[in-house]
Amino acid sequence: MDKTLTLYHGSSLIIERPQFGKGNPFNDYGLGFYCTETLELAKEWACSMEQDGFANRYSFQTDGLSILNLSDGKYNILNWLSILLMNRKFNLSSDIAVQGKEYLASTFLPPYENYDVIIGYRADDSYFSFAEDFVSNTISLRDLNMAMQLGTLGEQIVLLSKRSFGHIEFTGYEVADYREYYYKRFERDQKARADYARRKKTLQQLTEDIFILDIIREGMDNDDPRLRLQLSL
Repeated sequence: MDKTLTLYHGSSLIIERPQFGKGNPFNDYGLGFYCTETLELAKEWACSMEQDGFANRYSFQTDGLSILNLSDGKYNILNWLSILLMNRKFNLSSDIAVQGKEYLASTFLPPYENYDVIIGYRADDSYFSFAEDFVSNTISLRDLNMAMQLGTLGEQIVLLSKRSFGHIEFTGYEVADYREYYYKRFERDQKARADYARRKKTLQQLTEDIFILDIIREGMDNDDPRLRLQLSL
């Protein structure tokens, strides 16, 4: 993917020079500079509180960078989830959840830290309840896959390496009015939670459903046809 992208970074600050090594290490893909190609999504990210923010705009040259694209079809939701489990703080309150995290990390975790850039879904807060339920063996892989489609996660492009920071250039910003975008962000999160709560009440377990405990017991991996079938439903 050698081309020039227009990226946006939502923040409470105007950031003219993104700096490698700064930020929150507990984001989806670890420490990095998180961007999106969608202006509206960046404005939502900019308004995490009831105050205006900024959608910083950048020109990003991808030439010569190694890019892990979790959306290109070679990867599945378990690859994405295994990365989240390594970086975000989950409530792993049961032995099964701990075993599930360890198995996903050993079997489904891509070598994401070896790349300059990673492209993948962004997990809003509501989606952690879905992931926690799956790792705790409460819902099946099929239900997790369907639950993740209840809202618009949005795709993010994350600069991970020091090298990648030399390929980005600030080109301006737009103000994000919290009176619009704070509530858009809140409403999307609440809708996903409400849809998921309704769905949990009507879940019907099917005989072919696969749970995290099944994945561990059967030693399933990325190439297992049973997983591919579940993820295609």
